[in-house]
Amino acid sequence: MRTNRVTWLLTFFALAFVALAQQNSQDLTQLLQSNTNLSEFTTLLTSYGDIYANLSFQSQVTILAPNNDAFNKIPYSSLGPAFEANQSQIVRSVLQYHILPGLHPSGSYNGTFSFDKTWLQDTSYTNVTGGQVVGGVQQAGDVNIFTSGMGTRSTLITANLRFAGGIVHVIDNFLIPPNTFTQTVPQFNLTAAGGAAEYASLAEYANTHEDLTIFVPQNAAFQALGGTLQSMSPPQLQRILDYHVINSSTVLYSSGLSNGTILRTLSGQNVTISFASNSLFVNQARVLQQDLLIANGVMHVIDNFLDPNTPSMTANPEIPTAPPLIQGTSLTENMVPFTSYLPTSVTSFDTRSATPTSSFGATDIGKGASALATATTSASASRTSQSAEKSAADKADSFSLGLKVLGGLIGAVYWTIRIV
Repeated sequence: MRTNRVTWLLTFFALAFVALAQQNSQDLTQLLQSNTNLSEFTTLLTSYGDIYANLSFQSQVTILAPNNDAFNKIPYSSLGPAFEANQSQIVRSVLQYHILPGLHPSGSYNGTFSFDKTWLQDTSYTNVTGGQVVGGVQQAGDVNIFTSGMGTRSTLITANLRFAGGIVHVIDNFLIPPNTFTQTVPQFNLTAAGGAAEYASLAEYANTHEDLTIFVPQNAAFQALGGTLQSMSPPQLQRILDYHVINSSTVLYSSGLSNGTILRTLSGQNVTISFASNSLFVNQARVLQQDLLIANGVMHVIDNFLDPNTPSMTANPEIPTAPPLIQGTSLTENMVPFTSYLPTSVTSFDTRSATPTSSFGATDIGKGASALATATTSASASRTSQSAEKSAADKADSFSLGLKVLGGLIGAVYWTIRIV
């Protein structure tokens, strides 16, 4: 009797283990086919056979997969023209930007931004060593957000779908590959900086040189000194702007800027990073906005100019904005200097030639498009999508649950043997 009970329990245990092993060994094709809310992404991915085949040979990879609703937003986004015209190279680069080497489960993100490399390494669209990055952070309520070019935000809606080669995260918006400095600054009301770079013959360097970190003064800082800055010759202004550019062996995202860090600028002089009163400073200038991704690095917006003649100036966190170090005359509030030097149209760069290539545009697909897309989708389709996402989430949790079940089965076998 005892032998029969033990045999039955061991058989049950073996069958359960095999079932769980099969669940976790599903390949990418099986995973995608079992998630109907990824049908559009599946079609796109399989149309690029080399990328799809390469994924099949990976052992540790993370895919940020836009759901079907994200595809509905494409016509209202900056990606719309490229997808509509079937510009395969641009679409390919967008697809590569959604693939991250290594495993990045949702639980690996916290309240501090991390910047993870992607498969986007084509120098027609990026000039960041090791591949363009995606920002990731976990916000209040355990909500994971991914940031990309032009400040685009994509929310993680279904996490940790496992397949033999890695994991898939389902997101609600496409990631936008970052654009050049010149293309990006107008989207954040930094038009004076963009025009000044053109006037001072610094724009080409800012657009194309690899691994740049740029501290960009806000428009108000230019207005405060506009009369003086506009009277400068291009070389004079370039000397000041060079003091705002860091060309190091790595891009300096906010996570890499620590208190007391000293950085060598393009002008050859140093700036000092400090952290006080919950704010980040560069010399005396307060960082207003961090980690705006560009094609060849990152921008941080600062409230004031840095003065190469006073590199030892330190922050005063007690005042909202330090007075300008450079003496000069201001412009009226509605006058922004150098904006007339901005190109009337902008396109993304190709570092392999002097010929610009197609742009990704400048629209955040997370703004406004969602409502338009929802208006064209029936309530029934919405409920179907939500049901599919819930089903996918259940599958993501099942492996963890299965391990717990296995632990319980092992315990049951042990105690049954002891009792009988």
